[in-house]
Amino acid sequence: MGWFSDDSDQATSYDTVVNAPHKAELSHELLAAAASYEAAKAYENHVAANGQPDSHAKAKELLAAFSGAFVDRMVETKGLDFVDQQRAKHQAKEQAEQALADSPDFAY
Repeated sequence: MGWFSDDSDQATSYDTVVNAPHKAELSHELLAAAASYEAAKAYENHVAANGQPDSHAKAKELLAAFSGAFVDRMVETKGLDFVDQQRAKHQAKEQAEQALADSPDFAY
């Protein structure tokens, strides 16, 4: 994977969140890191299937959508309050966008 290595904080958080029992207490920070990892994976799959997006803004929109969908799915299955859900979405979007900005493979 290009952005987050398998031993990154985001990858570790992803494993923790996905393997947590239902109704687990998850912090928004942990959920955000997991969501940014999932968004990076989904984005790379999207690029492989569809090519690079037309603009940096479009890439950021895709990352926000992918991370938001992951947060929503985890909140529905694991339980989290609305405030933590929104914080997690915001932090996940920021982490994924930062990874995009730091990526040498993305030139806009």
